[in-house]
Amino acid sequence: MKQEIVRPARAALVMVALLAALWLLEVVDQLSGGALDAYGIEARELDGLPEIFTAPFLHAGFEHLLSNTVPFAVLGFLVLLGGVARWLLSSLTSIVSSGLFAWLLTPAGTVVLGASGLVFGWLTYLVVRGVWSRRPIQVLVGLAVLLVYGSLIWGVLPGAAGISWQAHLGGAVGGVLAAWLLHRRRAAAPAAARRVGQTSSW
Repeated sequence: MKQEIVRPARAALVMVALLAALWLLEVVDQLSGGALDAYGIEARELDGLPEIFTAPFLHAGFEHLLSNTVPFAVLGFLVLLGGVARWLLSSLTSIVSSGLFAWLLTPAGTVVLGASGLVFGWLTYLVVRGVWSRRPIQVLVGLAVLLVYGSLIWGVLPGAAGISWQAHLGGAVGGVLAAWLLHRRRAAAPAAARRVGQTSSW
């Protein structure tokens, strides 16, 4: 995929707008008595599958949303700096993977919502993309993200009640998958070029 750079100011503006939308949705949800929570993922119900695409933008209260706000803003901003197309694809892959894991692995009848699955997807995407791209700046960013947010990785394991480790795990898997899809060819290209330029002697 062609390298595309988004200016930091524009990336920041996009993330601020998205956060404003998340908070506005939660205000509406609270004023309506939690009516929007019905658009969360209902585990193991076929009717709950379409909500894979709405659940990441809804939260179970302001405290839940507040816990996701900073990592959502920071990690989303860093991914967006690499280009709109990469941001969209990595986000979509993380959302779908997170939603499917939550739908399949969460106990039946449970409703799952929140942006944390997407956050975990962005986290693993940023950490591992340098493995395939071999770009020094991406490796450094990945190490910095791992240093600051690495403790979140424990969230992919079963833990406190009411926290969807299934969605976290699915998001993390989606982020790794997105990094591989978007950056593997860049890593393979130099090797292919070397093979083309090689000569054989007998």
